[in-house]
Amino acid sequence: MALPQVKIDATGARLSGVTLPGGATWAQEARSAALARVRQMGLPGKRDEYWKYTDPTSLNAPTAPEAALFHNDEGPLFADVDRVRIVFVDGVFDADASDDLSAEGVEIERLADAMQADIHWVKDVYGVLEARGQKPVERPLAALNTALATDGVVIRATGKVSKPINFIYLHHDVASDAVLHNVVKVDVGAEVTLLETGPAAARFSKQLEVEVAEGGVFHHVRAQGRDHERRASTHCFARIAANSSFKSFTLTFNGVLTRNECVIEIVGDEAVAHVAGACVGDGKDFHHDDTVFITHDAVNCESRQVFKKVLRNGATGVFQGKILVKEGAQKTDGYQISQSLLLDDDSQFLAKPELEIYADDVACSHGSTSGAIDETALFYLRSRGVSAKDARNLLTLSFLAEALDEIDDSALADELRDRLESWLSRHS
Repeated sequence: MALPQVKIDATGARLSGVTLPGGATWAQEARSAALARVRQMGLPGKRDEYWKYTDPTSLNAPTAPEAALFHNDEGPLFADVDRVRIVFVDGVFDADASDDLSAEGVEIERLADAMQADIHWVKDVYGVLEARGQKPVERPLAALNTALATDGVVIRATGKVSKPINFIYLHHDVASDAVLHNVVKVDVGAEVTLLETGPAAARFSKQLEVEVAEGGVFHHVRAQGRDHERRASTHCFARIAANSSFKSFTLTFNGVLTRNECVIEIVGDEAVAHVAGACVGDGKDFHHDDTVFITHDAVNCESRQVFKKVLRNGATGVFQGKILVKEGAQKTDGYQISQSLLLDDDSQFLAKPELEIYADDVACSHGSTSGAIDETALFYLRSRGVSAKDARNLLTLSFLAEALDEIDDSALADELRDRLESWLSRHS
């Protein structure tokens, strides 16, 4: 099918003068194939089914719109956690600010170095999971990232990794346009925790590809923010083998536009995949989109999608989530919930939950609700001496609790709760 003229124009403008990064033969082939996918699909437009709630114009533009720097006086997240810090400044790895990349049970390497090696495990993952995730829904911004990314980190967990690995994304340039691609491979029986924090850039394209082998465990906790004018398009592609576990949670503050896509393929029996998110948005310029697609292609597997959004002063939240159960994927347990708490009449929540099931022995459910603060609960708290401000904040935190409960590490969850409480107190 021929591309509409608007897609041709946008794609041509973005790709004009593009020169693919070098590297080993396999790396060049992976990038060339990804660029071919972008040209064939065209960049996303408002007429695309999965972009009708979110305008991708600023993500497609040849240059990034400027974003003023945000000065955070709260200090860095997870500062008290014993972790391996990997720092990027406007999308460029900062070796001096980062920790030693050696840790027990893990191999960590800069993507740029891995892409120069003629033989490297990353060639079986880089761009491979992204390409698999292009069907049945096209994701051209992900392919663009695969083609153009020059920095990032590749991680191979060979055992139970002793410390969490923390990607810290710093934003120093008001016009920065960062493209990062990270790859994680969890070997048989291995376990690793990945933390991601920081605003990263004026415009941020970030992709994460995760391969979890049999019996492997991958934990992912991400806090996006805090720049008010930041724009971000992120993708996570994961393939989950038998008896393995993948759990990801994202907390988002502020930003003009955030689009988080997560595509998970469960290919082994008895596997578990959880994806959760919470966001708090304030102002008519805030637009936050979570788009999730989980495919069950194995027996007796579990998936959960839990997304909560608190919106006010004209903020917009979007959730598009799908569970696809393939033929033969019996005893699937798929759960999906998306809810919004609208703190005024000007904010809106747009939801598109989907189930597509080709097996007959499954337990799948989805639900989506949108509403205001429970006035009965508010009156109850006020009648017991709680101030109106504190009562609203307590009820808001209670609303977000189900999503935060998806984080297995209680210390990490508690720190994010503290940040949420602080944000609510300042913005009440």
